[in-house]
Amino acid sequence: MELSAIREGLQPFVRAPLAEPQLQHISMYVDILLRWNARMNLTAVREPEQILTRHFGESIFTAQQLFPARPNGQRPTACPEPNGEGTDDHLVDLGSGAGFPGLPIKVYYPRLRLTLIESNHKKATFLREVVRSLALTNVDVFCGRAEDYAGDRGSVITLRAVERFDDVLPIAASLVRPVGRMALLIGAAQAAQAQKLALDFNWSQPVLIPRSESRVLLVGGKCEPT
Repeated sequence: MELSAIREGLQPFVRAPLAEPQLQHISMYVDILLRWNARMNLTAVREPEQILTRHFGESIFTAQQLFPARPNGQRPTACPEPNGEGTDDHLVDLGSGAGFPGLPIKVYYPRLRLTLIESNHKKATFLREVVRSLALTNVDVFCGRAEDYAGDRGSVITLRAVERFDDVLPIAASLVRPVGRMALLIGAAQAAQAQKLALDFNWSQPVLIPRSESRVLLVGGKCEPT
């Protein structure tokens, strides 16, 4: 996909234009996704322009909400709000599927440590191929169910377009560090449900995804126990 088309397509979702290496990574990612999608159902969205806005735009928008620039040395507060990154950020993406939002967030924020959890073996193989082709470092793919994941808990947990939302959300919450955040890309009608299912989180107001009528980003900070 042409870099100029990517730059234009992402414009509604970004505060500032992405750097050329980031655009190149997205171009390569789109090309790989289109090739693999012809053989297996990674996404129902087939057109490159729609893939760019529906998947990459939403993911990059989430990245900029979660990890805005911060002065050197400034760390998140004890009960984190949806802003800022630390020096040991570890994002765990549940039900990664075709890699959204985790991999585009990694492209936006290269020093992020990333774990992708995907139970489907073919999709996990695809994720590893993207990581290899883009030469991304500090990325792990866990092929298994989220409840069987025994690795490090995340400073940020992301969840997008998952089935059995009521069952998966408590599992996602259990993978958040004592001081960490959970970011949900969900329908607006699910926001109140999420807040009821995870009462120990300090939830922000839902933020409407650009170019969407009903999809929102909901971020909650987990307060450190006293």
